[in-house]
Amino acid sequence: MIGAPFPIAMPDAVHDRSQFPCGTPALDRYLREQVSQDIRRRAAACFVALSDARRIAGYYSLSTASVPLANLPDPVRRKLPRYATVPAIRMGRLAVDVQFKGDGLGGALMVNALRRAASSEIAAVVLGVNAKDERAATFYRHHGFLRLRDTPLTLFLPVATVAP
Repeated sequence: MIGAPFPIAMPDAVHDRSQFPCGTPALDRYLREQVSQDIRRRAAACFVALSDARRIAGYYSLSTASVPLANLPDPVRRKLPRYATVPAIRMGRLAVDVQFKGDGLGGALMVNALRRAASSEIAAVVLGVNAKDERAATFYRHHGFLRLRDTPLTLFLPVATVAP
């Protein structure tokens, strides 16, 4: 488990993105090559956990999305307005440096993302994720995420269940 909490910030020029290895090339490449463009174009927001002033220990990205109301389980759907889609926040990426895996940083980043979603002034019904594989889906289910109908790797957590 994590000892002292890692400060979480938006990435900037002083943070060394070039040496981030999480073990998934696409997630490493996103942080090195794509994240600045997504932030600049307002396609996503990114937040990094720092092990020191420069080193990134992990990161996640958030963007807006929508979820078809019909894809939500009945107990959740019954509590919502009858719109075709409901507003969502999507956690597009979540990655932890291999040196910090197994220390609880992934869960801490996920909690930070959930708290950001719950405290946002922009309304959202759910925080959604597209797990890259069954192992990732198991991680999210362990933290209370539910799967959307007929899509076992697309999971969500109602934002109302999260204390800001």
